[in-house]
Amino acid sequence: MKRILLIARREYAAYAKTVGFWLSLLALPIFGVLGGALPALMMSSEPARDVVVLEEGPQAEGLAAAVQDAVRRERERREVRQQEAAAMAEKQGGKAGASAAGEALNRLGGLRLRIVAAPAELVAAGPGQPREALARRYLGDDVSEADQLDSVVLLNRIDGKPTARVWTRRATDDTVEDFVRDALKGANRREVFEQAGINPVVVEETERFRPTVTALSPKSATGGEVSFRDQLPGIIGLMSGFLLWSLIITGASILLNSVMEEKANKILEVLLSSASATEILTGKVLGVAMLTTTVLLVWGGIGAIGLMTGLPQYAGMIGEVLLEGGMLGYFAAYAIGGYLMYAVLFAAIGAFCETPRDAQTLMGPIMMILVVPLLVMQMALRTPDAPLVQILSWVPFFTPFLMSARAPSEPPMIEVVGTMAGMFAFALFMVWIAGRAFRAGALSDVKLSWKSFAGAIRGGGK
Repeated sequence: MKRILLIARREYAAYAKTVGFWLSLLALPIFGVLGGALPALMMSSEPARDVVVLEEGPQAEGLAAAVQDAVRRERERREVRQQEAAAMAEKQGGKAGASAAGEALNRLGGLRLRIVAAPAELVAAGPGQPREALARRYLGDDVSEADQLDSVVLLNRIDGKPTARVWTRRATDDTVEDFVRDALKGANRREVFEQAGINPVVVEETERFRPTVTALSPKSATGGEVSFRDQLPGIIGLMSGFLLWSLIITGASILLNSVMEEKANKILEVLLSSASATEILTGKVLGVAMLTTTVLLVWGGIGAIGLMTGLPQYAGMIGEVLLEGGMLGYFAAYAIGGYLMYAVLFAAIGAFCETPRDAQTLMGPIMMILVVPLLVMQMALRTPDAPLVQILSWVPFFTPFLMSARAPSEPPMIEVVGTMAGMFAFALFMVWIAGRAFRAGALSDVKLSWKSFAGAIRGGGK
């Protein structure tokens, strides 16, 4: 036991004492925050597009007003959504939550498009080529920044149907194009209704109508209306599955690289002179497990501090979800079983390898298989009891991730007990197989192949 602990301590210290480990440890939370904040910052900092709308002749009469009305209605809709979101946040998270939600929506909810007056010479130019030539100039760099436009929309009717030619300063920007298309679609719909004898006021009031829909469920916290608190367990379960996948694969990969490097540098041979292959494998698995636990504790601490500081109204909810129903227990059990399976497998592969290229023979197919739970976990958020999710939950290699994601939905106890028992039974089987393969690989110079790997398992290194 003493040798196992010494090897575990050596394995842990080899990574924990390096600057690179701590930098990579902090990288994920930092990039996670940036990944969530950057889209918001990009949208809030995106400049509004100055758009000129012109009608190409008397047949296009009314289309410019239709586009301007569409802009007005879209702004009104966004304001209503902001008010509804702020009211919901105040109901669930208090005034602080409402204030934060309102500020976020104000930053993100603005329509990045405004109709501006057309330059006099653009209005005076004749339809067709003369006007389009001027549009090119106002969209280019030949005019001052104050006179420069972002888009020029030329409206017309062909066979009585609204059409538009949308000139934009950037060829890749389709924001104005999409908005104008929807606006003209709405204008055509109203014209068709009016021709059918329907009052235009009735049409407009119908389009403005926004029904109030309340989601209810007998399984909600109140037994009635569904709130964010009821959706939170599913979100946490999905995040737990992804976090567990990341931790297990990271830990197993560290173990693979460690064993592979030590074999290439003949360090493994030195260790075998003072400890058995079983002790070395156990110590390495334990050491990397301690390293993975350190990562989890640091990430958890950063997340807890961030929640309590930035979103205190939700920190209590998240704490309740984690503590009730045994979610932390589920996470710990599936983390242990999953890590054990993959750690010993990757260590056995590493014992046959001296270069990363050697490991690719088996690592490629394994990683392709591990993409499956990542895809299925997203389905488990909405339909945790879908037949595909239930069936794949019984596959030991997928069990830790899928059952972590499904745990908040309270799956049948027979599934919880059955999948967990199957996972640990398979993990012990993997320990036996990987132990034999590790012993054979550590004691030989045989290159990794399916044949050598299967032969090691059969022979146990003899």
